[in-house]
Amino acid sequence: RKSRIAECYRDYQQELLRSDAMDFDDMIFNTVRLLKENPDVLETYQHQFKYIIVDEYQDTSYAQYVLTYLLAGEYHNICVVGDDDQSIYRFRGATIENIMRFKERYEDEGVKVIQLQLAENYRSKQNILDAANSVIANNVGRKTKSLWTDNGQGDKITFEQLDTANEEADYVARDIARHVRKGEYQYKDCAVLYRTNAQSRLFEERFIAANIPYKIVGGVNFYSRKEVKDILSYLKTIDNGHDDLAVRRI
Repeated sequence: RKSRIAECYRDYQQELLRSDAMDFDDMIFNTVRLLKENPDVLETYQHQFKYIIVDEYQDTSYAQYVLTYLLAGEYHNICVVGDDDQSIYRFRGATIENIMRFKERYEDEGVKVIQLQLAENYRSKQNILDAANSVIANNVGRKTKSLWTDNGQGDKITFEQLDTANEEADYVARDIARHVRKGEYQYKDCAVLYRTNAQSRLFEERFIAANIPYKIVGGVNFYSRKEVKDILSYLKTIDNGHDDLAVRRI
């Protein structure tokens, strides 16, 4: 299986090269490669970026760490902000080691760590924070902290374990309908939060079947709209006639 994945990746890279294109990972990887193999280019950009600030550092990849390390190599002025309890992008290459080992990696530069002591939360009720604290406490190697709030205890949390996205959408639709039927809520009092836009489809299908009115807040991402993609394809082709995907879309 791994050999097959390697073959697919090789073909994918060759197709990118033929199209004179790069994906997101390649933009970082090739930039690191450029800076490592060309000292004059590295020196130029080190002098151009005298101060470097990185937000959400707990969700950076190793390649992003190397990129910022190289750029900060001249002036050693780098500031990162992050929370080791909020690392959620391991599936796309993020590594918690970047923030956990920051002090060790920059020790020669006299690094200083400033930890916020006031762990007050202004968004949630205490019951939600207690549940989050209980889950996060199981993380290994974290810096100890416990969130609290003056917003009161709030309602108890209901937990439902489901095996599939279809079951999840069914449960949410049934639960909303049940509360509305009992007169506990109106439809406008209910909100469904999901991580990516692609997840909305199943909920929409269940709401339509259950005759539950709904509104998508935020809508489709601007650059994902068909008409925007069409225009961008024309602009890409004007700039780069080797981009086969853009030409096919036209």
